[in-house]
Amino acid sequence: METKPLAILAAGGTGGHMFPAQALAEELLVRGWEVKLSTDSRGARFTQNFPKAVKIETVSSATLAKHGLISKIKAPFLILGGILATLKTFLKRRPHIIVGFGGYPTIPALSASILVSLPRIIHEQNGILGRVNQLFAKKVHLVACGTWPTILPENITSEHIGNPVRKEILCRSGAPYIPPGNHPMSIFIMGGSQGATILSNIVPEAICTLPNELLQYIRVFQQAREEDCQRVRSYYSSQGVACEVLPFFDNVASRLSEAQLIISRSGASSVADIGVVGRPSILIPLGSAIRDEQTLNADPLKKLRAATVIAEQNLTPKRLNKAITKILSSPEIASKMAIHAHKTVLLDAAKTLADRVEEISGLNMR
Repeated sequence: METKPLAILAAGGTGGHMFPAQALAEELLVRGWEVKLSTDSRGARFTQNFPKAVKIETVSSATLAKHGLISKIKAPFLILGGILATLKTFLKRRPHIIVGFGGYPTIPALSASILVSLPRIIHEQNGILGRVNQLFAKKVHLVACGTWPTILPENITSEHIGNPVRKEILCRSGAPYIPPGNHPMSIFIMGGSQGATILSNIVPEAICTLPNELLQYIRVFQQAREEDCQRVRSYYSSQGVACEVLPFFDNVASRLSEAQLIISRSGASSVADIGVVGRPSILIPLGSAIRDEQTLNADPLKKLRAATVIAEQNLTPKRLNKAITKILSSPEIASKMAIHAHKTVLLDAAKTLADRVEEISGLNMR
């Protein structure tokens, strides 16, 4: 019996890393590959929608950026343990390629791949390399860039691939947009796994103080931290606004395609999803991002006037209210934003990345 070629996808513990890994996994499975995902316990929380054929392997890893002396002392030993455990599995069955998507849990797989001379790729979702991808950029065969331009070190092999999006999102590519009007309108708020609290604090007031001629038609779907959900839900209910507030939406594709407006952080995966479906958005880049990568991510949408971008330090209920009102009061503006958003993405990103996987591994399954 012929053994399928094996690809190891390594990704850190946020949706921004995990979602493009899921998209590549879906494409490789179609092409006849066996796929394993290497992540940590935090990343495993984002795997419920991965194809069942993908084997999830949890590895030992840690961030070196944590505060606290004990955490800093423990981190190198946890990472070393993860590298040794991963190396053991690679020696037992040699993968054909390793693809890292960023985050500290990718260190064991990428380090082990260097030790046994395996083909390897990293995919950077943002316009500037994350810490771990920066560490490995000169030690891989290709840096696949999700955002362009991407700030890169000199003398590395790179290519603008785009950010792969999951099939459930891709199926809604360019879905017809229903402009705002005198009918039920949906606002979808995506907070991301980091920085959702400020959106929970500001967005409800901004929405609930909209002019009544708009507010009477509004339905809100908002992602919030678990500890904030009840508070946010109660606020909307007290103002008579229909809402659904959850820590995580399983039906993101439906929520995106049905929305008249999206309010979101500008993580690379979120921006890619918004562009694929093609919807007007208000983007609030994460203020605590050390390299300010979310501002870079938002630039393509901003330049095409497909999104209103508000810096976190300038975000107030009044300013956000004004931005929402402008978009929802003008079907023409909203429709143009939707059309322009769809122009910012590379729809074949998952296929292109899978092509590079096959080329660099020396295999062609097609």
